[in-house]
Amino acid sequence: MVAAALWFDPACPWTWLTARWLLEAERVRDLRVRFHVMSLALLNGIGPADEGGAGFWGPVRVAMATHLSCGDEGVRRAYIAMATLIHEEGASVDRELYATALHRAGLPHSLAYAASSPYYDGDIEASHRRGLDPVGTGGCPVLHLPGPDGDLVAFFGPVVTPNPRGEAAGRLWDSVVLAASTDGFFELKRQRDRTPVFD
Repeated sequence: MVAAALWFDPACPWTWLTARWLLEAERVRDLRVRFHVMSLALLNGIGPADEGGAGFWGPVRVAMATHLSCGDEGVRRAYIAMATLIHEEGASVDRELYATALHRAGLPHSLAYAASSPYYDGDIEASHRRGLDPVGTGGCPVLHLPGPDGDLVAFFGPVVTPNPRGEAAGRLWDSVVLAASTDGFFELKRQRDRTPVFD
């Protein structure tokens, strides 16, 4: 089984599309994805006290508290629930979002208190750096996967909309693995001409 790692911010629609693709690829390939927290607020220099800052910091704080308390499976379920509510159901980022997401994920409601606590910010920054530093520059999402000889390969992206389904998701995964296994492959990008599509 191939182990891959996706760094996410629940507020990022492009990351949710990437996550949906990877979850679909898990169904058709021998793949398991681990989810890790990164922060659009850190990428864009938005502090918790800045205008709109709570909407960026709250979700990642809840995600980090969940990861620390409930491990990989917990943060996976919390992220899926939060991202579904935000990007597919149009939920506002507030305490009700956290309570609903945690309930859907079968996780303790008390984790919602993390949204307003700076206690988790150091862990968020450390996780963010672990994801982004191997890429050098980029944004959200970040994907880590094994490369040649088992060494780590880190990419920004892939960014795709709508997310591929079934065997198409598997073929995209195969292509990413092939790119990662090619020594010296660094970048592939084209102009983005559409907004996120969740179908």
